Amino acid sequence: MSTTALEEDPPRGAGTGAIGAATTPVAPRLRGLASPTRTLLDIFAATVLRCGQRTAIDAPDGTLSYRRLADDAAALGGRLQARGIGPGDRVGVRVQSGTAHLYVAILGVLHAGAAYVPVDADDPPARALELFHRAGACAVVQDGLSVSMLAQPGRSLRPLTPADEAWVIFTSGSTGAPKGVAISHRAASAFVDAEAKLWAIDTEDRVLAGLSVGFDASCEEMWLAWRHGAALLPAPRALVRSGAELGHWIADRRVSVVSTVPTLAAMWDEASLAGVRLLILGGEATSEPLGWRLAEDREVWNTYGPTEATVVSTAARVRIGEPITIGWPLTGWETAVVDPHGEPVAVGDEGELVIGGVGLGRYLDRELDAERFESVPALGSARAYRTGDVVRETVHGLQFVGRRDDQVKLGGRRIELGELDARLRAVPGVVDALSAVRESASGNRLLVGYVVGDVDPVAVRRRLASELPSALVPMIVPLPALPLTASGKADRQALPWPPPAGSGADVALSGTAAWLAERWEEQLGPHVFAPESDFFVLGGSSLAAAKLVSILRLRYPAVAVADVYNFRTLGELSERLDGLGAIGELPAVALDSGPRRGWGAVQLAGVLALVSVTAPGWLLGILALDHGHARSFGPHVGWGWLAAAWLLFASAPRPATAATPTMAQSLARLTNFS
Repeated sequence: MSTTALEEDPPRGAGTGAIGAATTPVAPRLRGLASPTRTLLDIFAATVLRCGQRTAIDAPDGTLSYRRLADDAAALGGRLQARGIGPGDRVGVRVQSGTAHLYVAILGVLHAGAAYVPVDADDPPARALELFHRAGACAVVQDGLSVSMLAQPGRSLRPLTPADEAWVIFTSGSTGAPKGVAISHRAASAFVDAEAKLWAIDTEDRVLAGLSVGFDASCEEMWLAWRHGAALLPAPRALVRSGAELGHWIADRRVSVVSTVPTLAAMWDEASLAGVRLLILGGEATSEPLGWRLAEDREVWNTYGPTEATVVSTAARVRIGEPITIGWPLTGWETAVVDPHGEPVAVGDEGELVIGGVGLGRYLDRELDAERFESVPALGSARAYRTGDVVRETVHGLQFVGRRDDQVKLGGRRIELGELDARLRAVPGVVDALSAVRESASGNRLLVGYVVGDVDPVAVRRRLASELPSALVPMIVPLPALPLTASGKADRQALPWPPPAGSGADVALSGTAAWLAERWEEQLGPHVFAPESDFFVLGGSSLAAAKLVSILRLRYPAVAVADVYNFRTLGELSERLDGLGAIGELPAVALDSGPRRGWGAVQLAGVLALVSVTAPGWLLGILALDHGHARSFGPHVGWGWLAAAWLLFASAPRPATAATPTMAQSLARLTNFS
């Protein structure tokens, strides 16, 4: 197929017919050619040469220039190399979010020639060890940039090449185990350069780093800054969880470029986004009302891409009044829409999206890699990735329709329900289990695990919380049996919602606790709430907490997101709210008690004001008397000056209805008032 570089968007339709022609297949989409192959270190080194003294990282724990960041990363890389770590090795990174050290660790691993394996520091230790083991990591960099060896490194002495791995990031797996995806420097650098052709970013920009490093979109944040010499501003995880407060932080820190998920962007008001000129959305579907609202005062793009094809594969500018799509492929990426046999579908028809080109990664599991990366004749490629996403081609770009399997996305995180099913069934006492995504009254999408067996739902959730990231830990609903299809298979679609009433009796709640329980139900779905109920044990997420606080503030303006985390149970939080006080419950002021010092101040101010008004007239009279006296006791002022002053102060026009009181009268009135 042709590999001619395209300077503009590819032609809409197949090039030979109009949209909707049933006989017109969707031609593969190619967005130009990738830049010459190089490594991420080459890109970073070029930026250091241009912008060595400019700010590379502006974090709560310190500010680093590009030169300082390069030196610190080289020092860590040298320590790793001294332990025999180099190209072909993998090194885990588990450093606290929102810190400069996190990014020094990532660049330091790359400097050593190894691939970094990022795990969110807030994830359970068991989860981190599992991922490091699956990746075959030989070491891990932790807080303080300390290095712990896990295995013997490969001790490669060869130089780094574009074919070597840059990172390994894990996604949810349908078989019950997370899937590791390795991305080469060639693919990563092509991605960075392709995005540089989409968006104009300069050294004055300030880029938010708010996504977990375990999420591949964090790579976009880093290199949006480092490719152009802009400043990267890491936000602490607790701040990101707060939702609306992160918006205030964005405004206070003068952030101008943001890449985030639509769910989070929807929580920010215009004041928070006033300084943001470029907003990049991805990770989940963007609704038209939200996209159009955000695009009113800034440049907004909607992006799409699986981890297996290096973060972002397609992108489209959001324009008010036009349908929001996932757009067309980036430079060097290819896409096609095919039927189950791999043949192109007619333009406008639904089909599976397949991706080829420079951005393809590979699974660490070779069998899985051979299954999901295969030859697709529609792309003329021996290797392409079948996404499982159903799309259709329109004049505005590829339109996302849905999934052909049980994969879901929550808060931008890709979740295979099959993995969660397997985790639930592995809990002792669980006979059978199935998971699903449901929606609360407030519109929150909830991950729900339905279990069969003689188990305590709280204990099941606690077990999963020790193994999985918080976003993958579901609300637990016990059932006597799973619903079945006519063929006898478990029926995910028939799982009950709202869930059946729990076995526990309703607890009588009153006052603030009863009102708060109703707000919890809006966010968490139906539960039997008691004073000891824990918001997060019942399935509350950071997003649900942020939305809860926005509702609570209508009645309790002083409440903060931190209160939901610090007072986790219904009883504790209701007591906290009572302590803060609701609108309309301000304490009364006793006006007649205690000395009236405030009135004394008012009286004094009034006297001084009246003196300043009447004093000029008195002073003129004294000077006139003094002028005619034989012995002058004050300054001698001529009659001309006295006459002019009298015209100015004493004869100025006054409202006819308001007589000017004398000083004696004014003092008398103030005395009577007090």
